[in-house]
Amino acid sequence: MSNENEPVILAIETATRAGSVALARGREILCSVLGDATASHSNDLVSSVEKTLGDAGVRLADVDLFAAAVGPGSFTGLRIGLATVKSFAVCTGKRCAGVPTLAAIAHAAGESERTVSLLPAGRGEVFAQLFSVHDGDVQDLDSAGHLTLEAVLERYGKARELLWAGDGAHLQAEALRDWARANDISFEELRPGLSSEAQTGWKIAPPAAQLAVSIAALALKAYGNGNTVSPDELRAVYVRASDAEINEQWQREKSRQSAPV
Repeated sequence: MSNENEPVILAIETATRAGSVALARGREILCSVLGDATASHSNDLVSSVEKTLGDAGVRLADVDLFAAAVGPGSFTGLRIGLATVKSFAVCTGKRCAGVPTLAAIAHAAGESERTVSLLPAGRGEVFAQLFSVHDGDVQDLDSAGHLTLEAVLERYGKARELLWAGDGAHLQAEALRDWARANDISFEELRPGLSSEAQTGWKIAPPAAQLAVSIAALALKAYGNGNTVSPDELRAVYVRASDAEINEQWQREKSRQSAPV
């Protein structure tokens, strides 16, 4: 049973293609909505928030904390999500909590000594980070990186026991399987609701459709620890430069190389 004195948390995740919204009171999820992967977050985010609040019978003014995935992930998606959360917090005079996307992915994958969260970064590359997850607590074991698959395997491929999680893991499942077999490591893709019989080896966690649920859970911990921020302090964590910034940097470098000496 939930306690009426526990904080009401509105969590928004727009780092992935579909995104999601969740409303929680303490640990209890009151309602959650999966976004539309075929639509822009700018088109369906507000309607998803309205549906979530309406189905739960909660007003925006009743929300105690606004939480958002702060990245890495889609640059446009992150900006839309953070701008929305900031506007809600400013209008209601409430605080915010920023949750790293890769930490939310690890949380959604469940208990594990070593979880590698992978999120597609485009061009066949991924955002990657290693975590441990115990009793809902997510501890980062290294820093988030923007890596090629080869670099991911160089960083984590020697470990004999890993839980891989996130859309990036599912997209690269065949390559992960091939590496595991070549290195005599057992490999298993887990199914929702079923536990693994293997005690060691590499496993891929089932897809987590609504990361906003994990955003809410991790935001609750931040709230309890006093690790919330004002709307102005909420910042995105992009991990890499945007394509526009990369192109601009490439053009500057090209101009320098072609300039007369």
